Amino acid sequence: MDTVASPEPRTRVEQVVAGLTERIDRGLLRTGERLPSIRAAARAFAVSKNTVINAYERLVASGRVESRPGSGFYVSGRRPAPAAVPGPVPVAALDSVWLLREQLDRHYDVRVGDGRPPPTWMESSEVGRHLRPSVGAASESYGSPDGYLPLRQSLALLLAERSIHAEPGGVLLTAGANHALDLIIRQFVAPGEPVLVDSPGYYPLFGKLRLAKARILGVRRNPDGPDVDHLDTVARQSGARLFFTQSLAHNPTGCSLALPVAHRLLQRAAALDLRIVESDPFADVLPTAQPRLAALDQLDRVIYVGTFAKTLSASLRCGYVAARRDVREALRDLKMVTSVNSSGFVERIIHDLIESGRYRRHLRRLGGRIEAASLQGRAVLHDLGLPVFGEPRGGYYLWCGLPETTDIDALSRRAAARSILIAPGGIFLPEGPAGPPMMRVNVAHASDPRFARFMREEVDGAAGS
Repeated sequence: MDTVASPEPRTRVEQVVAGLTERIDRGLLRTGERLPSIRAAARAFAVSKNTVINAYERLVASGRVESRPGSGFYVSGRRPAPAAVPGPVPVAALDSVWLLREQLDRHYDVRVGDGRPPPTWMESSEVGRHLRPSVGAASESYGSPDGYLPLRQSLALLLAERSIHAEPGGVLLTAGANHALDLIIRQFVAPGEPVLVDSPGYYPLFGKLRLAKARILGVRRNPDGPDVDHLDTVARQSGARLFFTQSLAHNPTGCSLALPVAHRLLQRAAALDLRIVESDPFADVLPTAQPRLAALDQLDRVIYVGTFAKTLSASLRCGYVAARRDVREALRDLKMVTSVNSSGFVERIIHDLIESGRYRRHLRRLGGRIEAASLQGRAVLHDLGLPVFGEPRGGYYLWCGLPETTDIDALSRRAAARSILIAPGGIFLPEGPAGPPMMRVNVAHASDPRFARFMREEVDGAAGS
């Protein structure tokens, strides 16, 4: 099992964190109490204001403190969940899943049947030497199949901020959201089985479902979320029992689920005995109070999938699943059989970014960039006379209409000849191209003058023809 050491604080930031943590945990600073101002704390600890700011950010990341913009920092009612105490070694059938689990969970002291040498043999590895300065002394063993425990504890706190109550044991780490989706499909989708998806929706998901030989059925996506009546009709006609959806900053429309639609959707799902897989890749840059199906349902029939790819780095392949215990355990066993484990090194790096407060500072900068780029992108499309679907906010995407006479494939080829990538709308429809021509626009690139010039030529040409 993972264990979390408590090293003596070394830096001034760590000393401030340790001092305030002790006062909070001993009840000397009570829930709801305001921490000293940055200036006052700097005087009290004899450190710089930047040191206090960094310390407060770490306390926010740990869940002990919450930031109230314009007001200050307050002691939170949340606390990090204690590490699980290892129980007795479970009695299990001697099969391949059992042996793999025991090599990962490490219940035994004498490991004659292990598949790896002891971690001490790897202490001088080149990988460990390069990573240790940033993530600490990471073990070169496989690690727990659930993933790095301290990161799961941090994620449980982040989920609590979104009103999703999951113990660290209810969070399974994966090698990204696509790995999580792949596990869910392997567990719940049989060949020929009908599966519901957003239309338009996440096209890599369609590819995974086709590999599983599923029968993919689109549910019309409105500006305020899935069309619940359409979902009801398609589910009843097909007998589908699984629905994949992205509630917030939807890919590709950029729109988000409205609370009344969320309530209706969950009511209909209960009547249909429908399991829902909710992806939330932009969660960390979106308001925590936005309606999420997992928060309303509390992981009863909703499986919640998150990732750091959209907010941190696509190269740090780390995602997670929050789900009911039986679902999580089934996915964990499947993860062991198919990929053994996710990357403990990557998980430690991400945990270090969260715990240090650097991740939250990065998110504030990223949120500002997204908002500015979205405004600029919408202005560009407005000037071109191209309508934007709904009211997208918070993500990277705009779902943009094109003149009805547009041949979107030909448009994409002409754009490619000028080194401009166009994402044709038909790719995002499980049933293939249908209806008026659309394209997905990434706000980060929408204001590029080369794109604007190209689209101006195309729009003016379509108007003149």
